[in-house]
Amino acid sequence: MAGASVEARKPTAAGVSYPAEREELATTVRDLLSRAQAKMDAQAATPSEGVLKPRAIVVPHAIRGMAGEVAAAAWARVVPVASRISRVLLLGPAHHAAFAGIAAPFSDAFATPLGPVAVDRLAIEGVRRFAQVVVTDVPHEQEPSLEVQLPFVQALLEDKPMVPLLVGDLPDAEASEVVAALWDDQTLVVVSTDLSHYFDAPTARRMDDSTALAIEALDASAIAEENACGHAALRAVLLVARERRLRASRVDMRHSGETTGELDEVVGYGGFVIG
Repeated sequence: MAGASVEARKPTAAGVSYPAEREELATTVRDLLSRAQAKMDAQAATPSEGVLKPRAIVVPHAIRGMAGEVAAAAWARVVPVASRISRVLLLGPAHHAAFAGIAAPFSDAFATPLGPVAVDRLAIEGVRRFAQVVVTDVPHEQEPSLEVQLPFVQALLEDKPMVPLLVGDLPDAEASEVVAALWDDQTLVVVSTDLSHYFDAPTARRMDDSTALAIEALDASAIAEENACGHAALRAVLLVARERRLRASRVDMRHSGETTGELDEVVGYGGFVIG
């Protein structure tokens, strides 16, 4: 992992979206991935047509509860290709700060209870040529959507650096050109997004199934704000994936009510692989 001397962004989601204690977090992530792998092994007995090797994944932004199960289902698909990945491009929404463009951090690393994950500063310097990219720590300071993916990065990709970008308000074409510039054959793209928010369970299922069909069709135009909180990042990735003639497949779909039993207002979760 990155050296302890780097200036790291401090974790803000520890104890909320994932365990704050190092050993508990490591055990939680290990157990989630182990259960996801067991499901994959069971499904391999009746393999589906055309299993994708992930070049990108779409995952919820939490490790606790049902969101963690869904996230692990997608992250577990990364295991067979982990050796070819040299960095991770993390994309997500800014829940607590409105801004135009794409925000990259000044921080040299992001910390979790498992240690720091280095930021690929050269990659960020490379995309500063795009006017829509701003370098600022402000939107990142309280934002959990990227941070909660880091324990999976640390578990599966060890010392690989990351490019953490928060996608704000900007045209899809401007967002997708930044994604395209950073997404090479050795980069895993991770879109951190939940799906529908606070609809009753039957409505959420219908909406999320429609969103899943749009993702599988690489149809960015069908993804609106009500479909996914990370809609801007998701649309950008779908546009680039379509240009590159990739394919997408869902690996898990759930909602928060399956854990809490509260079905009047649920949050939808989906795990997808693009390859």
